[in-house]
Amino acid sequence: MLRTLQTYKLLFLRLIFIVIGIELSLYFFRIGLLFTGIFGLCMVFLLGREMYFYVRNMVLIYNKTISSILQDDFSSDFSKHKFNSTYNELFTLYETLKNKQNEQVTRDIIYRSILNNIESGIIILQKQENDWSIFLMNDYFSSHFNVPKVSKWKYLKNQLPSLCEIIEEDDFHEIKTSIELSINEQSKQTFVLQASRTEIFGQDYFIVLLDSIQNVVEKKEKDAWINLMKVISHELLNSITPIRSICQNLEDLVEQDSLSTEDLEDIKNSVQTMLRRSDHLQKFVEGYRKLAMLPSPKKEKAALQQLVENCIQVMNPLFRKNNIEVINAVTQNYLINIDSQQIEQVVINLLTNSINALENCNSKQISISAEAKNNRIFIKVSDSGKGIEKEIEDKIFLPFFTTRIEGAGIGLTLSKNIIEAHGGYISHKTENGKTVFEISLIED
Repeated sequence: MLRTLQTYKLLFLRLIFIVIGIELSLYFFRIGLLFTGIFGLCMVFLLGREMYFYVRNMVLIYNKTISSILQDDFSSDFSKHKFNSTYNELFTLYETLKNKQNEQVTRDIIYRSILNNIESGIIILQKQENDWSIFLMNDYFSSHFNVPKVSKWKYLKNQLPSLCEIIEEDDFHEIKTSIELSINEQSKQTFVLQASRTEIFGQDYFIVLLDSIQNVVEKKEKDAWINLMKVISHELLNSITPIRSICQNLEDLVEQDSLSTEDLEDIKNSVQTMLRRSDHLQKFVEGYRKLAMLPSPKKEKAALQQLVENCIQVMNPLFRKNNIEVINAVTQNYLINIDSQQIEQVVINLLTNSINALENCNSKQISISAEAKNNRIFIKVSDSGKGIEKEIEDKIFLPFFTTRIEGAGIGLTLSKNIIEAHGGYISHKTENGKTVFEISLIED
């Protein structure tokens, strides 16, 4: 504000000098000093010219700076004008906006680089009036589906009509489904399609993600193999290391000329330890064989109510021994197409887990319920135990993972494999402070 007033003062002084110069020149003409009057007019002309270029430069700098800001063009360099204190605030604003734009451009480059290196197809659409344009298409999508980086939705429809039709059918709303797409006129591949819509600063955006089922499965298989190998190597080392150590000790003992009673006792204890570790290793291998050689289910129609009653009857001695109350809420006789022996094994495994979970609890209760929904039967087994600790939630279905000393760690893994072989799934959650295992099977 002070600098603006100072500018006005300088302009006002120039005007005063020009007016005074004109008055003096006219005065010299009146008194007959012709040459002095002409010289005065020349000085007035020079002052007027200087004022014109001063104002012109001020307006040009102002217009150029404002125009650059409005057009997001920060390529100009105003450093040579910084001596002009009139526009210090304007130049500061320009530099601030320039730095912010540079930061934004850097972020955009980084984000695009990240998106282009993700092995998932990504498209971001932006709504413009009544049509959609391609705001962003990452390199993986373009190369994997052999689609050029077009700018309009209608051009993309010509390249991938099956994908675009699904999106248009849902009117650009949230989607989570699988889709089969043909790439380069080859056989169709299955992809997971996820789409969501969002509004940012009044702009409507639609984000589409495409993941190859094969890539997803391969990643999960790789993670599963890594976890499995960790468990197997852990179990093998736990048995082999002590056995090797005992063998070395026995070798030292038998090399002696004579054996004392104490040495014989050491040999006896060592052999017993090796037998125990060998038995453990044998059980471990048998457990692995059970998982690896699970037979295909022989499905036939079965009544769920009878199946649950059979499982409860088998487990009744353990329920009575541990003073556990069992609530059977399966009242409707649902018919399901299953291998009864395998599903009974799953339910018994879950009931056994519940018994172990209730070992140190005052209130011991197990409930079994079932409901039909969306052409599926959902069987729930819940207990009033302490629940599953968050640290191990992601590990409970891993082969050979157990928190019990005498446990083999294959019960839940075997149950999961059986249910998946039936085309269903098994999950766990916490409801009202109770641990709930839920089995989902296709209704007959």
